[in-house]
Amino acid sequence: MEIKNSRWITVSKDTGDIAPIFRRVFAAEKAVEKAELTITALGVYEAELNGRRVGDFVLAPGWTSYQHRLQVQTYDVTDLLQAENDLRVTVGRGWFRSPMPGWIDGEDKRRRYGQPCGLIARLAIRFSDGSEETIQTEQDWQWAESPVRFSEIYNGERYDARIEPDAWQPVKPLDWPKDILIPQEGEIVRETERVAARRIFRTPLGETVVDFGQEVTGYVEFTVQAKAGDQIQFTHGEVLDADGNFYNANYRGAKALVEYTCREGAQTWHPRLTFFGFRYIKPISWPVEPHADQFTAVAVHSDLKRTGWLKSGNAELNQLFSNVVWGQRSNFLDVPTDCPQRDERLGWTGDAQAFIKTASYFFDVEKFFKKWLHDMAADQYESGEVGQVIPDVMPKDGSGSAAWGDAATICPWQVYQTYGNKAVLNDQFDSMKKWVDYITAATTMKDLWTGHFHFGDWLGLDAPSGSYKGSSREDFIATAFYAHSTELVVKAGKLLEKDMAEYETLHDRIVAAFRRTFPEYKTQTEHVLAVHFNLCEDRQKTADALAEMVKADGTQLRTGFVGTPYLLHVLSEYGHAELAWDLLLRREYPGWLYPVTKGATTVWEHWDGIKEDGAFWSPDMNSYNHYAYGAVADWVFEQAAGLGHAEDKPGFSELIYAPHPDPRIGWLQAKLDTRRGTVSALWVCGADGVRYELQTPVRTSVFLDGKAWSVEPGRYTFWTSSEQ
Repeated sequence: MEIKNSRWITVSKDTGDIAPIFRRVFAAEKAVEKAELTITALGVYEAELNGRRVGDFVLAPGWTSYQHRLQVQTYDVTDLLQAENDLRVTVGRGWFRSPMPGWIDGEDKRRRYGQPCGLIARLAIRFSDGSEETIQTEQDWQWAESPVRFSEIYNGERYDARIEPDAWQPVKPLDWPKDILIPQEGEIVRETERVAARRIFRTPLGETVVDFGQEVTGYVEFTVQAKAGDQIQFTHGEVLDADGNFYNANYRGAKALVEYTCREGAQTWHPRLTFFGFRYIKPISWPVEPHADQFTAVAVHSDLKRTGWLKSGNAELNQLFSNVVWGQRSNFLDVPTDCPQRDERLGWTGDAQAFIKTASYFFDVEKFFKKWLHDMAADQYESGEVGQVIPDVMPKDGSGSAAWGDAATICPWQVYQTYGNKAVLNDQFDSMKKWVDYITAATTMKDLWTGHFHFGDWLGLDAPSGSYKGSSREDFIATAFYAHSTELVVKAGKLLEKDMAEYETLHDRIVAAFRRTFPEYKTQTEHVLAVHFNLCEDRQKTADALAEMVKADGTQLRTGFVGTPYLLHVLSEYGHAELAWDLLLRREYPGWLYPVTKGATTVWEHWDGIKEDGAFWSPDMNSYNHYAYGAVADWVFEQAAGLGHAEDKPGFSELIYAPHPDPRIGWLQAKLDTRRGTVSALWVCGADGVRYELQTPVRTSVFLDGKAWSVEPGRYTFWTSSEQ
């Protein structure tokens, strides 16, 4: 990479919370044929050339495992060049220098906050006469204080529009590695949608609140007529309390505050170096009476191509589908985060592995996850342990957990299953194998996984009082995932034409040890894992026992993060589709539609994040934009709508069509844009039976009413009579 010939530069003195702006003034006196700016920073940057923004990458260079990998962006700036040019780059703290994670103190967090800002860039100009000129970051650049007086991930941004950078000073060279520089690898983070304020109102406490009607991740753009020095200040929130007042105690330590000092006249502005998760804002200071038309929420996330759609005859179910999509959009901001609002916003591995199948159906996430998985491999410890979050900014205390670290095997396998490209398996195979080897070495009992910290069935509804972990046995869950990951390593290795005999034997031993150690299953999640990972002696018998347990529990799920993604699959695959539908359509707590009845526009972390009486679950850990339970959508695609494929036919190279209609919603339509073309399916329940419509680009095995046959690519209509 030619940018490595440039030098890292930084400021010549500490600017504290103020974001510096770097400048290079130069002339281009001849006609320009092509000009490209290659650039990255330690922090997040925004570049301008002659007062016009360079590119549309928000929060560039994105978030990677910075000690190992730092993405470099290249922009075509030909149309921005003039005879006399002024290139400026503002650098904020971003993920690189923000105090992450917010709720944990430690030396590593303090070190991160104290890291230097830095910039490295190269502008290559080719003139029409064939000559070339290169402008690189060197000591001939300058820096000054920018109007951004404060900016970081959790606490927001402070901006003074009256300030025009002056008192330019020479930069200082920065001794920072260049071997970490890599070309842009992930999807670009962009502004993807603008949401107008739905209303502005006064709360019972007399506070002014702006409601956008939809929870988004991004920032608020506002327009105001003001005098120089007028102050604007507002904070963000997700929900209102039971009395209709603004509430954001669940943001914990994240201030999520915007402060803006006005210049004279009309002005439009939004934060540029941070982001927020919100549905509401509360203006604290405003120069005149605010109006709804002054505010627009700007959605910001990785610019993923939409590939999946679900729609039904049930309005609440459609809202759930929308919530899942918005939850993914909100949390796929360069990294698959748990939540976008509180002092967290981390790439939790457990959430990612639970949701990745749904994620890969609604959007094309192949490139997105390949980049994140490369960071996982980079951050993986020498022992093979995988941290709780990627990029790994948590204390290094050996606290990797089953179902979290197993993202190392589950995520690459699912990317391969959805898109049919073995490259991801080739890239991640060593990481996958290292994770299994770590468990083998770390366990205290051979062929089980014992003696280690685990999150258990996180947020399981059967948890003992005072616990977040659910009642499923941690060693049970850990060993089940040990077996599953080993099996995935074997499958991946065979596809890559490797000798996997050792791991096949290991898998056989784990299954045998599991059956000896856990002959009985005590919870819904234990039943689910035993069936889904093919660990029990009799899968039908175990699935039947699960169905009886669900009914005995009042037709309620009692599972947490570990069991919930597989629960409906196990029920419907073994003859209990109606019960699976009962759980999906449940409007009372706990159920997927309960948050919808409470006005949710994204998926909640807790089923009862808002209780029946309007009270909150807890301010300690209560996100209203947490995508994990949205994993139910992959059941809707695969089982309810019937759009599945065999494991040995990845990328939907062949299709299995086996829908499970339910007359309670009337009809269901699903569409998937696969690597082989668009597949869509519709079923409509009527008095005389069910009509099925299928469009398939590939050979498809059809299973309806106990009959099976194959069809070639095309459009088909099938009927089943209500008398059958």
